[in-house]
Amino acid sequence: MNPIRTIRRLAVLLAGLGGAVLASIVTASAAFAMLPPVPGMDKHPPAAPAHVQVVQAGGMPGWQITLIAVGAAIVAAAIAVLLDRAWATRRHMTARTA
Repeated sequence: MNPIRTIRRLAVLLAGLGGAVLASIVTASAAFAMLPPVPGMDKHPPAAPAHVQVVQAGGMPGWQITLIAVGAAIVAAAIAVLLDRAWATRRHMTARTA
């Protein structure tokens, strides 16, 4: 195998891992961010917990979620087939010993 290809594949692998680590760092720091308490807000806590009425004003119906999942599965399968065919054409054919 050509050493340049090996180096190139290693560089792509390291770049991908670096991007994944960077994305994890950015997401984790945003997820664990906490605001400092505002002074003077705890002086008079409420006597009883407030009654909260939950109103669903939006959301996505189940059939839409199913449709998106099926579409994503079809796209992933099509990409897998295309990549497999591309990989099969690049393989070196060996001579048959008939």
